[in-house]
Amino acid sequence: MSSTTTTEIVCAHSPDSDDAFMFYALATKKLRSRLVTFRHVLEDIESLNRKATEGLYELTAISYHAYPYVADKYVLMASGSSVGDGYGPTVVSAHHMAPEELKGKRVAIPGAMTTAFLALKLFQPVFEHIVIPFDKILDAVKDREVDAGLIIHEGQLTYGHGGLHCVIDLGKWFKHEYGLPLPLGANAMRRDLPGQVQAECSRLLRESIQYSLDHHEEALNYAMQFARDMDPALAEQFVGMYVNHFTISGGEILPKAAQKLLDLGFEAGLIPHRANVEMVA
Repeated sequence: MSSTTTTEIVCAHSPDSDDAFMFYALATKKLRSRLVTFRHVLEDIESLNRKATEGLYELTAISYHAYPYVADKYVLMASGSSVGDGYGPTVVSAHHMAPEELKGKRVAIPGAMTTAFLALKLFQPVFEHIVIPFDKILDAVKDREVDAGLIIHEGQLTYGHGGLHCVIDLGKWFKHEYGLPLPLGANAMRRDLPGQVQAECSRLLRESIQYSLDHHEEALNYAMQFARDMDPALAEQFVGMYVNHFTISGGEILPKAAQKLLDLGFEAGLIPHRANVEMVA
């Protein structure tokens, strides 16, 4: 009788409180498998998007915007998505600015492959973008290095502390325009992984998310170390925004919303080819 070979899966995701919350049970080995072991790699989402175009990691977080560029190498997982349901990436400025005033302005963005950038281009196609690391954008706006900044991660909750103003919440805009949540980040698996390994990764990720939701306090305590000095109440609010029922399973709404987003991007000339959203449970 042959022994089962254990496959090491490099699992790459952002060093953020919501991702840490999601992967808590796997990172701390609360969940184990005879088929796979996980080695966690933490990098910012734009770096992960770029590395996914090379097929570097077996399991990786990506932006939905990046999916058309990596769909030949990766398939989306039905679990693990970050979705803004009536809220999401936010454009902020140092003084009050109407949304239509963004036209022609210099806007700091966290990366050209982020979903936040795609959503902003759909809302306002004409502006000058400057790529700045996501955690430096608020400072760039405060220091008037740019006219406005596109904020992702916990900056969506903290920008007001520095006296900045919301120009537009792109998740709220998307919901108002299309009646759908805005799919921001996904987890994806390499297509060349054996079927049973893919199925085991999907099961473990789904169970890890459920474990954290069932053991909320201990998972949140673990995630706090990735919250970049955020107040615990704000960290809990942020995790609650992006680890929700869509994260456990996208159901029918999430693939529909993702397809709409990518179709809009293609029709606007922002994505070079149509992509069919494919998710494995």
